[in-house]
Formats: sequence, C-alpha cells, structure tokens
Amino acid sequence: MRNRQSWADRLAQSTPRVIKPIPEKMAKRLGPGSMVVPSPADVDAVIRTVGKRKLVTAREIGASLARRYKTTVCCTVTTGICAWITAHAAHEAELLGKPRITPYWRVLKPGGEINGKYPGGLAGIRKRLEEEGHVIVRQGKRLVVKDFEKKLAVI
Repeated sequence: MRNRQSWADRLAQSTPRVIKPIPEKMAKRLGPGSMVVPSPADVDAVIRTVGKRKLVTAREIGASLARRYKTTVCCTVTTGICAWITAHAAHEAELLGKPRITPYWRVLKPGGEINGKYPGGLAGIRKRLEEEGHVIVRQGKRLVVKDFEKKLAVI
C-alpha cells in the first residue's frame, strides 16, 4: 500500500507556475492575452499577506498573481485548488504545533461565502472569523461575512 503524501509535501513539491496564452474558449470571453496558472506555493505566499481582520477571495488572489507575473488573467480554477491545498497544509502545520500558519480561514468564496470544504468546516471557519471581529450571517443555506467587500485586503 502506498503512503499518502502530506499536505506540506504537496505544497512544497508543487508543480511550477505556467504562463501561457489565454485558451481559445476563454479568449472569446476575455479577449487575447496571457494567463498565469499558479502553483500552490504562489497562492500560499499571497494568502500569507492577508492581515488580521482582512479577507480575500480567489478572484483577488488571481488578480494579485496576474499583476505580479504581468499577465492578463490568472486561472481561477487552479487558484481555488491551490488555496485548498494551502488550507490543508496550514491545518496540518497547526496540528504539528507550528506557531505561524497560513490564514486560510480568511479566504472566502465569491459573494463573501465561507468555504465549508476547508479544514474545520463551516463551524471552525466561522469561529475563527468571529474571533477576528467579523460578523457572520446566514443567507439561505450559506454562511456569509457581513459587509465583506469593505474588509477585502489590498494585495
């Protein structure tokens, strides 16, 4: 039986970032240009810059990476996957007693929704955000940070 790779290993041995032309299907919507496909380490570095009481979404992370690598856009699907890897690696580091971890709980879905797929689930993420002073409201089945737009980090 094969040993599972730790999340920290997945983060450290991640695939390199790729800069390529925007795919044809996307170019119809976005126009011509270049796209960065980030590595988990790239996304981890951006999330680490988000300070206390600040929030970020995959869209802001992608925009930051596109500016950094001077491309037109960033692949948001890959950014979301990399953020998920980063969250699990940070949780793993926390369980090992490391004092500083990537603040994955500050990464929200579009519209300010809490991502229940991150370690700790909805309850754990909600608790961390409320400890930082954010107000969480229920919108139907979703948990959303109230006025999250005003709290977005400038990255």
